[in-house]
Amino acid sequence: MPSAGRVVEHRGRPVLFALALATAGCAHIHDGPPAWRTEAESPSARVRFLPGGVIDIDTPRGLTLWYPRRLDGPVRITFDAMPVSAGGPNDQVSDLNAFWMATDPAAIDQAVLDRRRSGRFEDYDTLTTYYVGIGGNRNTTTRMRRYTGRAGDRPLLPEHDRADPPAMLQPNRWTRIALIADGNRIAVERDGRSLFAMTDPNPYRSGWFAIRTTQSHLRIRRLKISRP
Repeated sequence: MPSAGRVVEHRGRPVLFALALATAGCAHIHDGPPAWRTEAESPSARVRFLPGGVIDIDTPRGLTLWYPRRLDGPVRITFDAMPVSAGGPNDQVSDLNAFWMATDPAAIDQAVLDRRRSGRFEDYDTLTTYYVGIGGNRNTTTRMRRYTGRAGDRPLLPEHDRADPPAMLQPNRWTRIALIADGNRIAVERDGRSLFAMTDPNPYRSGWFAIRTTQSHLRIRRLKISRP
């Protein structure tokens, strides 16, 4: 298990990681350090767990980083994220994405981690999950979706499709994200303001959470999983 003073790095094929979150004020529904799992398209993708509970994700193609524990609602997932723009090959300022309350209808107990995926975006179509993509498509779109578990079906409501500059990413600036699943209330907040909200008559009440990106360099810190 890494300590707060060590850097743990992963390149290449998916493996399990242990991460001690040493950031002050970090709290979890479950006790003990989690073991994250990476699913990456490219063998050159890199995930580093840095001192102070910072996760550094640097990838030329699709990458999904799963928190390994199933979360039962109501739940509020908060974290800081920063798109890095420092001249690196993947410093594109794009695609701060996440899944939450994700399950796999084809798996035993609907467990997302029972089957490994390649990291390609299309591999996740068959999940039932909520999804948000901030600054997608090279920082031109910000969207929220409710996946239905059907391949090729990622419904997008007009009110959940934004292209206004305030909804996009800003290079080298931390932004505070909150993902909420509170009964019928599903929401995404950014820096204390509503980014998206919906009332789901058939909500996903339990599942897994992941950070997702593609061709980008992100840093994540101050992860907290709590009740709304």
